[in-house]
Amino acid sequence: MANKFYQPGGRRAARVNDLFAAIANRYDLINDLQSLGLHRRWKRKLVRLARARTGERALDLCCGTGDVTFALARCGLRAAGLDFSGPMLAVAAARRERIETGTGPSAGFGPQTGVTFLRGDATTLPFADACFDVVTISYGLRNLAGVEEGLRETWRVTRPGGRILVLDFGKPPNRLWRALYFAYLKLFVPLFGRLFCGDADTYAYILESLRHYPAQEGVAAAMRDLQCSNVRVLNLLGGVMSINMGEKPGYPNHQY
Repeated sequence: MANKFYQPGGRRAARVNDLFAAIANRYDLINDLQSLGLHRRWKRKLVRLARARTGERALDLCCGTGDVTFALARCGLRAAGLDFSGPMLAVAAARRERIETGTGPSAGFGPQTGVTFLRGDATTLPFADACFDVVTISYGLRNLAGVEEGLRETWRVTRPGGRILVLDFGKPPNRLWRALYFAYLKLFVPLFGRLFCGDADTYAYILESLRHYPAQEGVAAAMRDLQCSNVRVLNLLGGVMSINMGEKPGYPNHQY
């Protein structure tokens, strides 16, 4: 039976928006549980690979509750987080308030976070050409109505010499490992949705969306088609997760 939150074509964005509205308040907790906290390590890896320099501008697309956006700001970047889910952005804004007021577990890097959040569509970005030094997408490219459209917009707003990084679920190249991984996503991950959101489809969606996603090698090919340089795929846990990296040609040039 098809997942009710996965809808190809023109209704894709609306159904994904419904999904994130349903899970926003439990999103961080469930991520910790289903990945055993590893998603935080992978996001830190993503930020390190961005080779950020103080004062640069960063855009974190599909920013969700702001994990990567805040991490980029901690590196001294002027970071903007964009997401099309109002409930997810509400959680991110609440986290920013706790940070700025020095209260709660998120406190810790001063009164100014250097972070702004805005609502928007990653396939039609409200920014001028070539205005960001770093553009990241974590667990979001897979959810866009068009992967290629999202990457083209990412490319458009990246400055020459800028870095583009994508973190998402992958498809392990080893067939046995892939089968075991997909079995975990099919049999166990939906339980988190049932327990915490009252609906197994909220997390069964991950496998359904992954089946239709070109994953790390397809994303790498699309980045090469855009004329990205230094395109690289970093597989995590044998390809269970992956980070795609590339640069927009021009000065300065960063080697990974």
